[in-house]
Amino acid sequence: MSARVSALFVAIGVASAASVLAALSFGSYPIDLTSIVDSIVFPAPGVAHDVIWNLRAPRAFAAFACGSLLALAGALLQVLLRNALADPFVLGVSGGASLGALLALTAGAGAAAMNLSAFAGAAAAIVIVFGLTYRGGDWNVYRLLLTGVVLSAGLSALISLTLVLAPDAQLKGMLFWLMGDLSQATSAAPAWLVLAMLAAFAIGVAGKLDLLALGELKARSLGVAVGALQIAVFAAAALATVTAVVLGGAIGFIGLIAPHAIRLCGVANHRALIPLSMLLGGAFLTIADTAARTAWAPQQLPVGIFTALLGVPAMLLLLGRRR
Repeated sequence: MSARVSALFVAIGVASAASVLAALSFGSYPIDLTSIVDSIVFPAPGVAHDVIWNLRAPRAFAAFACGSLLALAGALLQVLLRNALADPFVLGVSGGASLGALLALTAGAGAAAMNLSAFAGAAAAIVIVFGLTYRGGDWNVYRLLLTGVVLSAGLSALISLTLVLAPDAQLKGMLFWLMGDLSQATSAAPAWLVLAMLAAFAIGVAGKLDLLALGELKARSLGVAVGALQIAVFAAAALATVTAVVLGGAIGFIGLIAPHAIRLCGVANHRALIPLSMLLGGAFLTIADTAARTAWAPQQLPVGIFTALLGVPAMLLLLGRRR
């Protein structure tokens, strides 16, 4: 591992820890670092302990897991499609989940039913894209990309129609969900389990991903089973996207920008690119969610607004400084 990559791991690791500490500290009830350490080392009932572990910690861990899943999905799709603009929502998975969630909200369903409906919509989108792309043992990533873009356009139209026809009482909640909302994320344990499994898979095939990035013919000539690898990568990216969308809603920008930010720092090897992207995505969404719930407190804002407001200047700065 080069000195630059080691320095990036240290810097982003520190930023990740700082983002979680900031999420535990900031809010309508301020908590200093000493109180946080005391609640960890010497847990005792009290207002600070309850605020940290019952309110802020579950949301902070959910935000970190959601951001890491989106960054992982983006990194996998960019190498699968060999397209710099690929992100977790390009294949229609987010559109399917969004449509399912909005239909459940229109019907007045609760959080559990909404998550189940979102998962069903995302699964239906995955089946449609895969069914139209993989036929007769033939896999074509360009057809995959085109199918996903077309399906996303159709789902976007249905989402707009649902918003137009939705009752006024549910409209604000729908808009929040479409722009990202982690206020309902009470347990992130399933998301962390999925993240751990997918991260292990992605790092395990990192060497093959490096070869796949050179092109299908090059990868085949070097002994990579390209078709099986592409299907596995597609399934992993789709599962990561579904888990993130069900957990936090349709949060954009992270899956596109986190892998590119790491590449702009000079990292191209997927064995380092993938974990660094996950750490950066998790830290970034945790910071954005902290800003979303504190900037206009006690009112909370959609986290998707802050992912763009914070991410766009940072990305433009990286692009401007690149030689």
